[in-house]
Amino acid sequence: MTFLAIDVGNTRLKWALHEAPGPGAALLAQGAEFLDHIERLAEGAWASLPTPERMLGCVVAGDAVKRRVEEQMELWDVAPQWVVASAQEAGLINGYDHPTRLGCDRWVAMIGARQRILAQGPARPLVVVMVGTAVTVEAIDAQGRFLGGLILPGHGIMLRALESGTAGLHVPTGEVCMFPTNTSDALTSGGTYAIAGAVERMVQHVIAYCGSEPACMMTGGAGWKMAPSMTRPFELVDNLIFDGLLEIAARRFA
Repeated sequence: MTFLAIDVGNTRLKWALHEAPGPGAALLAQGAEFLDHIERLAEGAWASLPTPERMLGCVVAGDAVKRRVEEQMELWDVAPQWVVASAQEAGLINGYDHPTRLGCDRWVAMIGARQRILAQGPARPLVVVMVGTAVTVEAIDAQGRFLGGLILPGHGIMLRALESGTAGLHVPTGEVCMFPTNTSDALTSGGTYAIAGAVERMVQHVIAYCGSEPACMMTGGAGWKMAPSMTRPFELVDNLIFDGLLEIAARRFA
């Protein structure tokens, strides 16, 4: 039962075709497309794929973008299905005040991270970091309850905000360093340490609440930029959203 997983973020659409809907299923093909070029998929990357028998996706870019994706999927006879955060799914309990208002990307990534931790050994608290256009820092206790999370701007948004709101500053190509001595390095270092500081603060909150240090898992297109600046041990995972979609699909399509 071939399975197509789709992750539609704020900037790009990423897709992966698997041999079956479930963790560990063989990857048959994968790719990515900027949202401006979604209309290329049906006649381009997807044209030569075997027809997926099941599809599950996560979209944060809005209904208009979702409709454009569904139009591209019309070359196959497969019903589009999209994840929406719920009170509980795939072993994760949603502690949000209004569970359905939680971003589906955050929900799916946490499900993927939680299952990944359980596959490695005993259950333990977890901090999940997604570094993309925006940055999210989520806390999960050892029983699988999502306690809450932080949202802050990603590198690009921070730098553009400074550029538009401060005379004489321009988006830099600086380096991260301990004691920046030029404006480009100061801006790049400031954004990086702001994200690292948010992660460190969440880890401290989890230790205080759960009584033990959490595992830390990081994902997202810009995750590699953060790696040298992290103060806690962490696992960098290529795409937790695909891991989560495979876990959810295994239960929905069983």
